[in-house]
Amino acid sequence: MALGTLFALAAGLMWGLIFVGPLLLPEYPAALQSVGRYLAFGLIALPLAWFDRAALRELTRADWLVALKLAAIGNLLYYLCVASAIQRAGGPLPTMIIGTLPVTIAVSANLSSAQREARLPWIRLAPALVLIVIGMAFVNNVEIAALRTDAGADLARYAQGAAIAFGAVACWTWYPLRNAAWLREHPGRSPRVWATAQGVATLPLALIGYGLLWAGLRLSGNDFAMPAGPRPWMFIGLMATIGLFASWLGTLCWNEASRRLSTTVAGQLIVFETLAGLTYSFIQRHKIPQVQVVIGIALLIAGVILALRVKPQRPGTP
Repeated sequence: MALGTLFALAAGLMWGLIFVGPLLLPEYPAALQSVGRYLAFGLIALPLAWFDRAALRELTRADWLVALKLAAIGNLLYYLCVASAIQRAGGPLPTMIIGTLPVTIAVSANLSSAQREARLPWIRLAPALVLIVIGMAFVNNVEIAALRTDAGADLARYAQGAAIAFGAVACWTWYPLRNAAWLREHPGRSPRVWATAQGVATLPLALIGYGLLWAGLRLSGNDFAMPAGPRPWMFIGLMATIGLFASWLGTLCWNEASRRLSTTVAGQLIVFETLAGLTYSFIQRHKIPQVQVVIGIALLIAGVILALRVKPQRPGTP
């Protein structure tokens, strides 16, 4: 439990970087940031795949199809939604909407695994979920109040960002459940090899997406400076950093956590990503969070700790 929690914390700290990228490159299309990040992830995975080539050969066609689905939905589509939401609504609001993942994953895991694995009893899980929801409400209240006092705020654009953020929630509610299911079904497989396999599967998807985006921009008459935009070294460096830490290494740490924790508990620990994203967002803003935000973060942490104290039960256990 302790080691699994540490792996989940490490993954959350690295995944929090994804909420900063769109803020540092606001002039770059969200789609370009998505395919750029995962192009970097795929290229990073290639030399790692060479070292693990024997283990990768053992993966079946069905395994590679799962890796492709995880790459398409949990990687490319998820980050497209995240980047689009942040560019429209800023950092904290989408971060907190995506922060509902501990709730959506816990509920989905309980519903899907009730007859297959140990799960957290609803009556004992409820207080932790309530604390998490209240904590997110505190932070969202601050963002909404700031929005109402900003005369130049584009409410429609903020609403679009919020809606797109819920799309990211849907993607990543599915991803960890399917990823954990594969790991449980293949206990002899290395989490590192599986993380590398997802990187390899992402590469052709990212290349195709990059080519389609480039062609679409040209056909629409958009004069955006492809292939790397007006700040190429900033773009390449940031995509490489996020690709290494938030994609490959973060996925590796999450796979290790998924092997040691129940799906429901692991779902709670995604709150570390939200906390890291909020911290990085406020650092990027050069602002100290307000008291309500600090209270909200404290409630989020309290909810996670409370959830970790709940012991999973086997189906049929009173």
